[in-house]
Amino acid sequence: MTGNLYALLASRFPADRSRPCFIEPGRPPISYGEVEAGVGRLASLLASKGVAVGDRVVVQAAKCPELVMLYLACLQVGAVFTPLNTAYTGAEVAYFLEDAEPKLVVRDAAALAREAASLPPSAEVHPCDADALASIIYTSGTTGRSKGAMLSHGNLAANALALHAAWGFTPDDVLLHALPIFHVHGLFVALHCAFLSGAPMIWLAKFDDQAVIEALPGATVMMGVPTFYVRLLENPAFTRAVAGPRRLYICGSAPLLESTFEAFEARTGHRILERYGMSEAVIITSNPLHGDRIPGSVGYPLPGVDLRIAGGEETGVIQIKGPSVFGGYWRMPDRTREEFTEDGFFITGDVGRQDADGRVWISGRAKDLIISGGFNVYPKEIELVLDTLPGVIESAVIGAAHPDFGEAVVAVIAGAGDEATIIAAARERLAAFKAPKRVFFVEDLPRNAMGKVQKAALRQAYAEVFAGPGPHQRSRS
Repeated sequence: MTGNLYALLASRFPADRSRPCFIEPGRPPISYGEVEAGVGRLASLLASKGVAVGDRVVVQAAKCPELVMLYLACLQVGAVFTPLNTAYTGAEVAYFLEDAEPKLVVRDAAALAREAASLPPSAEVHPCDADALASIIYTSGTTGRSKGAMLSHGNLAANALALHAAWGFTPDDVLLHALPIFHVHGLFVALHCAFLSGAPMIWLAKFDDQAVIEALPGATVMMGVPTFYVRLLENPAFTRAVAGPRRLYICGSAPLLESTFEAFEARTGHRILERYGMSEAVIITSNPLHGDRIPGSVGYPLPGVDLRIAGGEETGVIQIKGPSVFGGYWRMPDRTREEFTEDGFFITGDVGRQDADGRVWISGRAKDLIISGGFNVYPKEIELVLDTLPGVIESAVIGAAHPDFGEAVVAVIAGAGDEATIIAAARERLAAFKAPKRVFFVEDLPRNAMGKVQKAALRQAYAEVFAGPGPHQRSRS
């Protein structure tokens, strides 16, 4: 039996291939049969262009059903699908092309599908082993040179099957898909759950709160990043009547604020299911489908995932081992060795703790750790306090060089307030060394395409606040 992921996914397509796969507002549905034929024609086209087993296909293209078909066609022929963020500049893309050395670069998947339209669909699926390379996902590169995480057919299949079971997907589900598909969340997590169920997807080219509200009545499951849920709550048309009948709301790719979790439950009656993942392992932990979903926790390790805290400490860097953990970084053997322990655990770089019953809590990234006056300070602990204060929409805590303490705590807040008031309130609930020594107010915190706050950009912007005049502080009331 082949280990090819496409063989697994196609085996779960509905027996009635006329069933819708992609449902786009204002356009005729695209059936599973049309998807299968489109994949086969693109597989024929890839072969005609000389794309062979192991060749990289780099894709920087707009979200569309044809892009998904191209992904599946790459799996079918044994090529390596390498998606790039559509926001990357020419200079950034030049690095990826030099590093990946692709056989083919695609910037318009719909045009490629039109080129393939006259070709006979190939039904041949490359009979690869499970450890064959399926995709390279480049990390964001916020701390240096971007790394290409190598994910195998087996990695992706194991994670897909685990999520499909953990989240209770069935053919009766309809997934609302408003995520980008250059990232593991929209590309692997969402698509694979739908394909393994033979379920339809309501397909939105991008997130728009009003479009999501209009589409929700036809869906049973929605996956999103925290920003999606914040924007929905800001729209008065997002009522309990609209949100209530859905089966499941799932959130990931960035931390979900407890205030957002609670506001969403109050508005809709639903407790969002938060999970934790990364490019190097797709999804690692998940809150339970049936059971307590606790705000601030990312739940339990998925079946097959071995998770531990480095050094056996109560709080420390999370290390993982399991069938979905990647094989290493593309053409970076030294970096790969650095990121794995001698006994084969991947060092995630995320700091957290694990309760006695296995539930996992994330404190932040190890690189975000602040050492002030010799004390370890975890930003997440401070952010949880600041986010409860009046006028604070969201906070981001970073460390900045300080002449006396080595590093000192700086808080950057989206919202309104007064610096002295915020610092005083923090000191009432935190040890003095943890409380911010400076507070800055901004309109919005900088984020990447998946909604994660870009702390590297904040550290750069506020690096000199204790060395002289810093960024312009604008207090608001």
